[in-house]
Amino acid sequence: MRKENSDFKTAFVSEAGSYIDNRDYFAFVELDDMACYVIADGLDQDREVSSAEMVVRAILESFMEKPSLSRRKIRNDLEAAHEWLKFESRRVRLKASVLVIVTDYTRMVWASCGNARMYHFRGGRLNLRSKDQSLTELLTDSGKLSEAGAVRHEERGNLLNYMGKPDRFEPFVSKKTPLSDGDVLLLCTPGLWKKVEIPEMLDALTASSDPETLTDTLEEVVLSRQEKTVDNYTGAAVYVNKAFVEKPKNYKKWALRIAMILLSLAIAGGGIWYAKARQAAKLAEAVVQMTEFEQDGDEYAAAGDYPKALKAYSEAKNAASRLKDKLHFQLLRNKQKVAQQVTDGDGYVKDGSYDMAVESYEKALKDAGKYKVFKEEHIRERIARSGTIAELAVIFQEGDKQLQGQDYNNAMKTYNKAKTAAIEAGYAEGQKQAEDKIKAAQEKIDQLYAETKTLKADNLEKKGDRSLAAMDYAGAIEAYTLAQEIYQEIDKLERVLAMERKIAKADEKLHPIVPAGGDAGGDSAAGSAAAGASGTAGAATKPAGTSKPAGSGAASGGKEAASPDAEPGAKQETKPGAASGTEPGEKQGAQGSTPDAEPGTKSGTTPDSAAETPASGAAPNGSSGAGGTASPPAGKDQADKAEGGNAS
Repeated sequence: MRKENSDFKTAFVSEAGSYIDNRDYFAFVELDDMACYVIADGLDQDREVSSAEMVVRAILESFMEKPSLSRRKIRNDLEAAHEWLKFESRRVRLKASVLVIVTDYTRMVWASCGNARMYHFRGGRLNLRSKDQSLTELLTDSGKLSEAGAVRHEERGNLLNYMGKPDRFEPFVSKKTPLSDGDVLLLCTPGLWKKVEIPEMLDALTASSDPETLTDTLEEVVLSRQEKTVDNYTGAAVYVNKAFVEKPKNYKKWALRIAMILLSLAIAGGGIWYAKARQAAKLAEAVVQMTEFEQDGDEYAAAGDYPKALKAYSEAKNAASRLKDKLHFQLLRNKQKVAQQVTDGDGYVKDGSYDMAVESYEKALKDAGKYKVFKEEHIRERIARSGTIAELAVIFQEGDKQLQGQDYNNAMKTYNKAKTAAIEAGYAEGQKQAEDKIKAAQEKIDQLYAETKTLKADNLEKKGDRSLAAMDYAGAIEAYTLAQEIYQEIDKLERVLAMERKIAKADEKLHPIVPAGGDAGGDSAAGSAAAGASGTAGAATKPAGTSKPAGSGAASGGKEAASPDAEPGAKQETKPGAASGTEPGEKQGAQGSTPDAEPGTKSGTTPDSAAETPASGAAPNGSSGAGGTASPPAGKDQADKAEGGNAS
């Protein structure tokens, strides 16, 4: 077992750089007798599938089914992955650059298409490098461009061949190259080799003793450039610490065996016949395959499924090539060409290159008339639909501009126009695209409506807050109610509940809860009621020019206070809260006694005070009861105000 008697170590690094998706992919498999390493760089922008991962898996699956160091087998594996990539190109044309290394731990064969690279280091020097299938490499090989000029040439990314190419696919497959102990194989995508020069690779190789250190060092070199945009980059290092050493073959022994076999066949007389029988069987199998694949292709073409027809015609053409049947080979090649042109036209439509699509369809229409299996109406329908799709693209572009300019209503009209055109043309994909854009425009309209309503409700809420602060409780409730209705309409339940609380608060202010009244005690309650009313009946006023004796004052809290001029034993009744020690000329807030008062009761006024009014329901002992106060004469308040008095 070769693997056990050799030592191969592998490590890799693969990052997306400044992008979200990593379009690179690397994988390998090491079997007992053989190993395969594959690296790929996706060249398309399809986010649903990874073309790089797809081709790497396809190549490794083909290798594991039948491991071989045969150049023909490796080429067939690459062609199978290429056809699979073309077959899966439904939304966009899938493309990838690929490099493959197959080894039996003693020798290696490498194959490439595109600009994924392999560097083979030996003894600390670069032994060989794979060649890109690009315009820059072609100019370098022809001597029109130097090696130094090729490093920064602008056409390095202009590939002449890659996996998924619509027309002829020609991968490069190397001869068998022997491996030695200490060899290092470096596989990398353009994101790495464009940023790391060969001298820097040699320096990193010198400073590294294992593949992990080498790949990490190369990654540091890439990031040290500190560029604004870093492409996807992938690097894989394979250290051949020990290669498998084959035992020298004994050619004499093999020659003897071959001679014995030939002699045995000659004696038996059936060697030639056996070989012819095997060859005839293979030819018969190839004829059956060619016929079956051609029939499948005709059926697919008649049904309008040109991608499957293309694949079937390709298989039939390969079978005709094995048969060396030039007539069928040319016939199948022409059918394949028509299917290829239609498939290319479909790809151009998906890419938005409608002029190129129509051109490709017209070429197919010109050649399709030679074969009955191709229905010209299918191709004409594609040409007509290409025009419709082009018109829809213009309409969509107009609607997108209106949407970006926040002209949402007109954008809706434009997208509806596109939807109608797509339905009339039977273009389901365009109809779905128009519906998605209509939905997006409607969401913008709904959002704008909600924002407008929210602003209106916020203004009403602020108006209610101002009315509440100004004690306009009815106005506050009205504003809060309108704001609540708007919040309810736009489903802002939190604000609805907030308005409910504010309405309740304003309603409490507008309709306060009055507690049940109690029995007020004695003269204090009566005096308080009299003091709180303006112009209450029974309040005695003092005319202008009268004065109160010095040192006199009303008792606070409704208590009785003796006057210096009062007769002995007489009491003076005052209102609660009356000011004490009033200056001359002020009105006296105490109630005067009435003519009908009981004997022994004196008034606290001066001798020249105003005439007393008749009592109305005076209480005994000179105290005023509730509602029993005397009313002043008509015009008395006006006279008192003229004199500067303080009416009670």
